[in-house]
Amino acid sequence: MVPFPASLLPAAVPLLLIILLVAVEPQAAYADDTDGDRDRMRYSRVFAFGNSLTDTGNAAVFPVTAGGPFTMPPYGETFFGHPSGRASNGRLIVDFLVEGLKVPQPTPYLTGRTAADFLNGTNFAVGGATALDPAFLASKGIMSFVPISLSNETSWFENVVRLLKSSSDYDQHRKTMASSVFYVGEIGVNDYFFALSNNSVNVAASLVPHVVGAIRSALTIMIAAGARTVAVSGMLPIGCEPQQLALFPGGPGDYDPATGCIARFNELAELHNLALKRMLGELRLAYPGRSLLYADIYRPVVSAVASPASYGFGDTPLAACCGGGGGPYNFNFSTFCATPGSTACADPSKFVSWDGIHFTEAANRFITRDMLKRLL
Repeated sequence: MVPFPASLLPAAVPLLLIILLVAVEPQAAYADDTDGDRDRMRYSRVFAFGNSLTDTGNAAVFPVTAGGPFTMPPYGETFFGHPSGRASNGRLIVDFLVEGLKVPQPTPYLTGRTAADFLNGTNFAVGGATALDPAFLASKGIMSFVPISLSNETSWFENVVRLLKSSSDYDQHRKTMASSVFYVGEIGVNDYFFALSNNSVNVAASLVPHVVGAIRSALTIMIAAGARTVAVSGMLPIGCEPQQLALFPGGPGDYDPATGCIARFNELAELHNLALKRMLGELRLAYPGRSLLYADIYRPVVSAVASPASYGFGDTPLAACCGGGGGPYNFNFSTFCATPGSTACADPSKFVSWDGIHFTEAANRFITRDMLKRLL
């Protein structure tokens, strides 16, 4: 999370939300298929990409974002008991994924150095990261606050691949990639939020093919490196974000009557998800034998907001647990979570949103549930 200057707060953009429910059955990971003899093996590690919804420590040491609110209490209070570099009160989707697969916690890329540091998995996600390069966004008149994009993360991944190759033989490296789950957490929401900060849904919508194209380029790099199982998160319902709801108040016709979310922002998310599904279908045809999963976070979040009691949440699903400002969304940048004047709710498990931008641990657990059922 980036602490924005006060003069930029009205136009500030979220650092990221959440991730995932898998809608397609994955194929199993295999140790070797040289002679058509595929021996099923359990997954051994996770390589993760994305933004603050997936970051487990990179932004905490990256100079631009180090020392941000997420590095201070009450972040981490529910599970870790202290700030852990995660933008939540506890665990993220990637943490529940790792726990469910019974694999090691991946090393945040910026905290590792050697092949041994990365052999058990690597997390390349950085809070505030965009799908598109800052220079491209600038050409559209859009300013990003964190100079990290998906292309930077895939370059880091290629660095790790070179390190791992140098420390093992060909067959062993091939098995390493084949037995890994590649998790591409939600990416692109920051691009859209920056565009929406000027209240331009049309500009944000014009980015969709470029954002999906950036994800496609990243996936082809992973596949070329030997990835067999990839879970790609779709876009969250942008119009259900407490931040967006607080920043862009509208008239009755602007809101979905079933959820109270901003309808035109959710239509943008649906446009993204449609394009992402189409792209994944094309890659499945181009790369048979790979399991490319669409991880749906849109529907679970909308379901939780529309019927919170049905899923164990409280009666204010559009409000932030931690922050200030009161009202239906409890969000104001001047009292953002962990800053002076902010407070945290007594029971985060009853909230979907932790700080108005990121999910609570309870929401992350809920979102991950179906994905794990399909991967295990």
